[in-house]
Amino acid sequence: MRKETLIFGEPKIEQPEIDEVVDTLKSGWIGTGPKVKKFEQDFAKYKGVKDAVAVNSCTSALHLVLAHLGIGARHEVIVPAMTFSATAEAVLYTGATLVLADCDENGNIDPQDVWRKITAYTKAIIVVHYTGRPVDMDSIMQLANRHDLYVIEDCAHAIETEYKGKKAGTIGDFGCFSFYATKNATTGEGGMVISNRWQLDNLRPISLHGMTKDAYSRKGKDFQHYLITKLGFKYNLTDIAASIGIHQLDRIEKNWLRRQEIWNKYNEAFKDIQGIEIPKPLENGRHAYHLYTLLVPNRNIFCQKMAEQNIGVGIHYKALHLHPLYKQMGWKQWEFPKATAISYRTVSLPLSPKMTDEDVNDVIEAVKYASKNSNQPTS
Repeated sequence: MRKETLIFGEPKIEQPEIDEVVDTLKSGWIGTGPKVKKFEQDFAKYKGVKDAVAVNSCTSALHLVLAHLGIGARHEVIVPAMTFSATAEAVLYTGATLVLADCDENGNIDPQDVWRKITAYTKAIIVVHYTGRPVDMDSIMQLANRHDLYVIEDCAHAIETEYKGKKAGTIGDFGCFSFYATKNATTGEGGMVISNRWQLDNLRPISLHGMTKDAYSRKGKDFQHYLITKLGFKYNLTDIAASIGIHQLDRIEKNWLRRQEIWNKYNEAFKDIQGIEIPKPLENGRHAYHLYTLLVPNRNIFCQKMAEQNIGVGIHYKALHLHPLYKQMGWKQWEFPKATAISYRTVSLPLSPKMTDEDVNDVIEAVKYASKNSNQPTS
């Protein structure tokens, strides 16, 4: 057993990020400025789109897009039950009616259940590329085109994800990304909006109070003032955060390869353990390898046994309809059988490019220990 706890989701921060942050601090410009602009340009280039708008979280990105599309109290938005609360919260912020759909066996939104939930009031579908595995976007886009619906891709897990050669976030109307501390590329807190279908010129002002000019664009010898032309939000990213993201993007492919290597070691080590289900192979695209999730018979005992071995784990997720807030809205377990089943069995293992081979071996041995000592079925 290892002496120190292996932290779940620990980011890999290297000297270039530190140097860039110090440079930003010394520059005197720490708000939204040139580093944010570079980060946006670099991300747009990586995704193969013309523009990107940096914001302070993926939650902000989702809300910003919904507000930009004019979604509100008269509308319904379909969201997967198997997701983090932020996906649903962004809908509730607008006053629109939240509609939940069940997932498939991999945790991604089930297009068949989406089809069953579409009404005359449905305005948009938000899909989540859960764990970094691409959603069946062909089916989703067919539904959207048939019913004239917007499609928003929640790509919080899916920076590197591709579906049939298309990059996640470029298939629907908008793609929203997260750079939270545990993500495949981090800025500590942060997000991004991209689109292959829409110009983002109208989106950028409402990310900062609806201002025509931000502070950096107003600096210089010639006095310039701003005008408030739209109702906006305080969703802008800072140059301090962008300073980290610039160099995270530089290493994103290198880090992806390391996570793939760890993923494959896990698959090989766990494939024959009785009672455990490993992630299924992906045939229609590129997995981002954001979360490595096992399905185990007795999750609570399993997690306790992992903690005894000083291995940090995560739960992704307890589905929305199982939380008190959403229970109060009337949803029942039986309405989402697949999301409910996954919710009670899923556990995420450490999967970070910062991990050493020794760390990986410690996780493997801990899983074998936990499996052996938590083999009672869940009640």
